[in-house]
Amino acid sequence: MGIRAGALGAGLVVVSLLSVGCADRTRTVDPPEKQEPGSPPDGNEVPSDGPPVPSEDAGTPPDAGTPPDAGEPDPEPPEPPDAGPWPVEAVLDYSNSFGVGKPQSVGLDEGLNLWLLEGNRIGVLRPGDTAPTWTTGVGQARQPFGSDSLAVGSTVICGGEAGRAYVGYRAREMQRAPGISQRTYIPGPGETNYSPERYAEYQKGDLDAVRLQPDGSVALEEHIWRTTGSSNKGKQIGIHNTNDFHYEEDRSVLNCARVTRGPYRGDLYITTNHGVTRIQGLTYNSHRHPGWYLVTTNPDGSKDESLQCPPMYGLGIAPNGDVLVANEQMLGVLIPSGKLEEWDREYTWTGPTPWRFKGFNEALNGQATDDFWRAFEQTTSGRYYLGSAEYGVWAMTPKTRSAGNWTRVSGLPTNRILSLKATDDGALYIGTDGGGLWRLEADGTMLTQVTQVSGRRVLQLVYEPTVTPSMLLVLTEQGLTVLRGP
Repeated sequence: MGIRAGALGAGLVVVSLLSVGCADRTRTVDPPEKQEPGSPPDGNEVPSDGPPVPSEDAGTPPDAGTPPDAGEPDPEPPEPPDAGPWPVEAVLDYSNSFGVGKPQSVGLDEGLNLWLLEGNRIGVLRPGDTAPTWTTGVGQARQPFGSDSLAVGSTVICGGEAGRAYVGYRAREMQRAPGISQRTYIPGPGETNYSPERYAEYQKGDLDAVRLQPDGSVALEEHIWRTTGSSNKGKQIGIHNTNDFHYEEDRSVLNCARVTRGPYRGDLYITTNHGVTRIQGLTYNSHRHPGWYLVTTNPDGSKDESLQCPPMYGLGIAPNGDVLVANEQMLGVLIPSGKLEEWDREYTWTGPTPWRFKGFNEALNGQATDDFWRAFEQTTSGRYYLGSAEYGVWAMTPKTRSAGNWTRVSGLPTNRILSLKATDDGALYIGTDGGGLWRLEADGTMLTQVTQVSGRRVLQLVYEPTVTPSMLLVLTEQGLTVLRGP
């Protein structure tokens, strides 16, 4: 029987600093001063005397200690490795063995319950179960999906603490309303141009927290709304800009990842149509994005600039805990701090949550051209890898904090990439759209197909390193296969 519900996360209320929209905001400006290539302002930057960027040095490993003297008793043997509650076969088809079917997304929580998402229903396979228990119509799925409903559809599922999962949804794009210049701006009650119908848009899309029940079914715990921003305090209106609740910019959840080790174990990150949001328990801070300014010249010679923040699919957690994000045009490596309220404080290279790297692939396309990044990982060697829906897999090593040395990985049967996952043995697993699953060895040269996994479209890769052998969940259009030991 699986481990079940724990305590709810406490909401934090801390004053945040900045307010920013994206892509929809324009202003007339003088020609921008020359900047470091690849590092234009984000639009929410402020001067800072903050601390320098932490060193990339991973630190000195702890002292292994001095061997005991010959006359001392032998040390106690180490604890045996924890294999966890699931089968340890090197390759096992869970769709056949446990009847999980062909879900669209999967995840593991801290209690190693396996969560499944398929349209408007959520499944849970608890350790010891022979088949999942499915529940239909929870949270944002309680109404039929549609453009005028609570959600257009479901997207992803990620485990949280034992017995909890997070379910992401997609909502239609916001439209401009009469008297409002920003299409993402929603006036609140009592404010100019307030509209109850427009204010109701806050309830659409976003993220549900759901709970495992004693009978294996699932119930809504809460539609995520608690945030660190003071302007949002007490407003149960879903996920939006933490700095200023008027900006509804995170309507569609596109990816999610749970931190599985390190000091921030248990934190959840989601990427959206706008940026990356950090969540602890039931409290969020939204958001960060590697944006850039597009400058256009008007007929009268004046210039307009608009902040570009395309949808963000690429999301990974580096071995040292850095957060790896990539939208359609840019990528960035963020260094998280120990305080949730500091997540959205943008000082670029300094401050409590600085960018370690922020730039774009100048070897592939220009800044304004979409690269269609879908996955971002860092292997144990320190090398970064990005997967594109159209341009294959690229390896990158930074040469400055805003430019890198880029090399395309050759030998794959297709340039259409849907997922990547780095594993503790130094390898990189590559999920293609049409060519199945591939493994790039730690030396970065040997590439082989993982033929034991059925399916041609690798929709998702989930890695669980807290058990030995580790688990790599491989979800394809044919179902779910688990590899033990990467």
